[in-house]
Amino acid sequence: MRVLAAMSGGVDSAVAAARAVDAGHDVVGVHLALSTAPGTLRTGSRGCCSKEDAGDARRAADVLGIPFYVWDFADRFKEDVIDDFVASYAAGETPNPCLRCNEKIKFAALADRAEALGFDAVATGHYARLQDGVLRRAVDADKDQSYVLGVLTARQLARAMFPIGDTPKPAVRDEAAARGLAVADKPDSHDICFIPSGDTKAFLGARIGLRPGAVVDADSGAVLAEHDGVHGFTIGQRKGLGVEGPAADGRPRYVTAIEPETGTVRVGSAADLDVWNITATKPVWTSGSAPEGPVECVVQVRAHGGLADAVAEEVHGETTIALRAPLTGVARGQAAVLYRPDSAGDVVLGSGTIAATA
Repeated sequence: MRVLAAMSGGVDSAVAAARAVDAGHDVVGVHLALSTAPGTLRTGSRGCCSKEDAGDARRAADVLGIPFYVWDFADRFKEDVIDDFVASYAAGETPNPCLRCNEKIKFAALADRAEALGFDAVATGHYARLQDGVLRRAVDADKDQSYVLGVLTARQLARAMFPIGDTPKPAVRDEAAARGLAVADKPDSHDICFIPSGDTKAFLGARIGLRPGAVVDADSGAVLAEHDGVHGFTIGQRKGLGVEGPAADGRPRYVTAIEPETGTVRVGSAADLDVWNITATKPVWTSGSAPEGPVECVVQVRAHGGLADAVAEEVHGETTIALRAPLTGVARGQAAVLYRPDSAGDVVLGSGTIAATA
């Protein structure tokens, strides 16, 4: 097959490309330029997609003996990922930009261009497994990225390859070193790639501006503090509320509701965070169609953690999810990814965007 290897400049994508070569595929490496100012996107291990990363990807491609190109996706990335991220926070939601990047950039824009150029598949360094078109969790549970891939359609998965999903991260680094890849010991990038400072609140504030509102006690309605905008808060947040001291009972306060229309942020007790029911919009089923009737599953609402047994069903274009045990910190805008437990590794059934909780 002709395979386009998406090479971020890190160790995972380099080894994924190498394995695609070993498998006998005709491989071409490509690095995505996602910023109009790439020199600003890295501070140590924070961020990605910098000139440094492009150079690392090119050197890895040279070692593997494959052609290498840099494709400019900066405008598409700004529109589909950064602008979406800002708009979601302004609306009182908590989005996951990595999930959106996979959905809109790597497995839509990139895959579409790859298909137009005659490639059969796109290989990435994601920690997940594909077996006969079925998306599963990675062998390395600590690095598993199936959650951020749960938005992919059956057609997108049919054009995807995840060559390292069956290998623990330390073994991937060892393999990179054995292959002579200089990125073998390169630190993993972390935080949001387009916010290398790690200061999400400042990033959002610079783009949304001041939108004053009140922090209100969820029970009494008393105003406890003022704030500069709902983008500075997320459901379940405990610190940085601007409130002096704990509640009257001595227990800490948490953000329990965000109302962007009025600028109101409600705070209450930990018990107020319990969620038993989730309504998710924009359902995606990895098989290509929704299950017939209710399905027993495990729902995950964050990239790491936030799991509960549940019963899910698509009704009139929405997925209703009834939890067997409550989850906390569930916010609108997050993805609810559904899994079917399996002895060979949990299968991803599908996903939806959380629109309401109860």
